[in-house]
Amino acid sequence: MKIAVSACLLGYNCKYNGGNNYNQRIIELEGKYELVPICPECFGGLTTPRFPSEIINKENVIKVISKEGKDVTMNFIEGARIAYNIIEKNNIKYAILKSNSPSCGVGKIYDGSFTGKIVDGDGVTSKLLKEKGIVLFTENDDINI
Repeated sequence: MKIAVSACLLGYNCKYNGGNNYNQRIIELEGKYELVPICPECFGGLTTPRFPSEIINKENVIKVISKEGKDVTMNFIEGARIAYNIIEKNNIKYAILKSNSPSCGVGKIYDGSFTGKIVDGDGVTSKLLKEKGIVLFTENDDINI
């Protein structure tokens, strides 16, 4: 069975600061499942490294803004679309995504103030994948598939 996984969790240096979020527990799933790396932010054309971005929700208008004030919403939307296309093409039903991320956060994301405050919400990719019926986990969840 194939599972989509945020590439940063697998050790790919695609995080905004040029690093990764390597997670040994996720890597250990490789023997049990075929892990398919995805990085919606890279898919959407953002560079590595890049300024961190957060979701801003004002008056029910959702935008993704980088810390330098650039609107990167379309990059996040395009990256989510490409990630979903890969998932659909591979008939993937499950994904393990990086918690709190503006693209991959599941249920919790940063609040848009760049202060580290967490609020309820989904990242751009997580929201699309949920709408498409993909079962989502974060690296912090008990993963029972």
